[in-house]
Amino acid sequence: MVFASWRGVVGVVKPTHRPGSLEEFIRLLPEGIGVVPVYLNFKRGTEDEFRGALSAVEEKVAELATEGVDLIHPEGAPPFMVHGYKGEEKIIKEWEAKYKIPMVTAAQTQVEALRALNVKRFVGVTYFIGKVNDITTRYFQDAGFDVLGMEGISVAFEDVGRLASQEIYAHTRKVFLKNQNADGIYMLGTGWRCLDIIHLLEEDLQVPVIHPVPARVWAIQKRLHVRQRVKGFGRLLEEMP
Repeated sequence: MVFASWRGVVGVVKPTHRPGSLEEFIRLLPEGIGVVPVYLNFKRGTEDEFRGALSAVEEKVAELATEGVDLIHPEGAPPFMVHGYKGEEKIIKEWEAKYKIPMVTAAQTQVEALRALNVKRFVGVTYFIGKVNDITTRYFQDAGFDVLGMEGISVAFEDVGRLASQEIYAHTRKVFLKNQNADGIYMLGTGWRCLDIIHLLEEDLQVPVIHPVPARVWAIQKRLHVRQRVKGFGRLLEEMP
């Protein structure tokens, strides 16, 4: 490895150049875990764009493998969800065998987080409308979950980061109150900036909230054999199950 960090180095494949989620991720990671980001450039956030992205993702995975990172994390759940729960697993196993480095996708970290918090029946909120939400629902159903709803906010893909966290809170609360027998809430995507409402939602609605950034931090800590709790961003990081 050309570069090293004393608790390990994770290479991340970012799906867009959108600022926000990388900074949030690094702030929540424990000191001593290094991050090497590489970027794709999704523009539309559509099913066809996600389906056509696999070779581009693998190119970035290969780039990170050459750098000798300890773990590779391709971000962006939908580009893998379009291949199905089992299809995603097959892709990652093949890449791990080819590049000799452990890997975990965003969707895999979210499945693991839901299971760690004993969530079996949940509602999902997203910033997509239509087919992507159907694909996400089917992915989690195939993973063994009961998905009571997967409801999106109508917003242009490039404007997601401008949504106020209060708007996201209101949308999430409304969706949950229609499905109050849910034992958890799932939030798809890191384009929206809403880490500040996770703890609030959990307090108000009394169920765990699985957001991609804390799920990513938790899963990467686990794989690097680190266990450092973080307060204020939900049960997953506060309890480190």
